[in-house]
Amino acid sequence: MLLPGYETIAHRGLHNKKEGIPENSLPAFQRAVDAGVAIELDVHLTKDGEIVVFHDDSLKRMTGFDRIVEDCTCQELIALKLGGTEYGIPVMSRVLRLVNGRVPLLIELKDNTFSGCLAERLMALLSDYRGTYMLQSFNPYVLYWLKKHAPRVKRGQLSQRSFARERAGSEGAAGRLLAGPRQLARKKILGGMLFNGLTKPDFIAYNIHDLKPEAAKKWRKDGRGLLAWTVRTEGDLRKARWLCGGVIFERMDLSAVKEK
Repeated sequence: MLLPGYETIAHRGLHNKKEGIPENSLPAFQRAVDAGVAIELDVHLTKDGEIVVFHDDSLKRMTGFDRIVEDCTCQELIALKLGGTEYGIPVMSRVLRLVNGRVPLLIELKDNTFSGCLAERLMALLSDYRGTYMLQSFNPYVLYWLKKHAPRVKRGQLSQRSFARERAGSEGAAGRLLAGPRQLARKKILGGMLFNGLTKPDFIAYNIHDLKPEAAKKWRKDGRGLLAWTVRTEGDLRKARWLCGGVIFERMDLSAVKEK
């Protein structure tokens, strides 16, 4: 079991657009803490080397500001508002203080490079954090860096096969990691987990719509934990519980998701 007692994980916090609580925001994380639910969140490295919590590579969908996160300074980013609300883009250090170990964190590293800078900065930030956390990324190099420099930290390979269905502006690391023959590389290399022998992930986080029983069985047989993302319907939830050891969910009734 990856996170005993926390098999359900709130995707970008317990956000609720209708209630004015945007994804990856401090109130979304506070709601998850209050509900006793583990939190999935995303981190980027800013132009000046700070770590902020935000999903997309582009700021446009969530802020209306048409720039790339990594091209902005931390001060530029925290001045922006999320989804037309009063809430801004949080810095990771502030999120850690808010959560303070009360629920586990599943942190996705949004890194399209092969430098390891984001992973290095994040591990330095987490060095004094006493809560439970796991790290994941679409970028196999991030997992390779973690295997070499932080081998005791649980690391997970994020993947899917249906990259072509990703929405413009929200594709994140998966959409920008590989250039050239993108579809072949994504489906065959990332989708097929061809880097696992090198990076040796502790778990796999796979798109619930692409997950097949035979693949799930193989990965479990290999001793890897398996998480399903992103679960939004009762049907997806039943499939995830059947095949996986954990569920990353959003926009669902919390009592139904937490029901054993």
